[in-house]
Amino acid sequence: MSFHEIRFPTDISRGAQGGPERRTDVVVLGSGFEERNARWADSRRSYNAGYGVKSLDDLHAVIAFFEERRGRLYGFRWRDHADDKSCTPGATISPLDQVLGEGDGTQAAFQLVKRYGVAHAPWVRAIKKPVAGSVAVAVDGHELAPEHFLVDAATGKVLFQPGHVPSVGAQVTAGFAFDVPVRFDTDRLEINVQGFRHGVIPHIPIVEVRL
Repeated sequence: MSFHEIRFPTDISRGAQGGPERRTDVVVLGSGFEERNARWADSRRSYNAGYGVKSLDDLHAVIAFFEERRGRLYGFRWRDHADDKSCTPGATISPLDQVLGEGDGTQAAFQLVKRYGVAHAPWVRAIKKPVAGSVAVAVDGHELAPEHFLVDAATGKVLFQPGHVPSVGAQVTAGFAFDVPVRFDTDRLEINVQGFRHGVIPHIPIVEVRL
């Protein structure tokens, strides 16, 4: 999939509107009972970047970014300011934030993930676009030095260096900041400068892509 490893301007995404979406079929039976079926195993996020545009300079920045992405052709990184860390927004990232798995003595690569919920039906989200330099890793509660592992910022894979592969039963955890892989959900931007000056919010749809 065509993807540019560049982040949408964060000053604009900070004011955007949007969040996760799921697809659920609900059938109401004649008795009044319901049958529900999840069509998607994972949620998909969508945003309207127009809510973050506050000036004509912001509009120009969006147009330039849109043109360089060729509309819907190339994906890019998006910072979701409500959900961009392995911990809660007000907390500090810790290498103990998220459990990635257990070592078996030979497995050297682990996928970054974030868990949502605890008791009933936790959902595990694969994190494919970590922020470079933000990932901290621990094995059995002991933080590793950065030179003991590598992180692929384009896939979210953590690769342990030889001599530091987690032993059998060792718990691997990590903390990190991350972006959402997205694309524009239109090939056409309709910009009305006079309308914008009078408070009309431009419609700039952004949608998450699955990698």
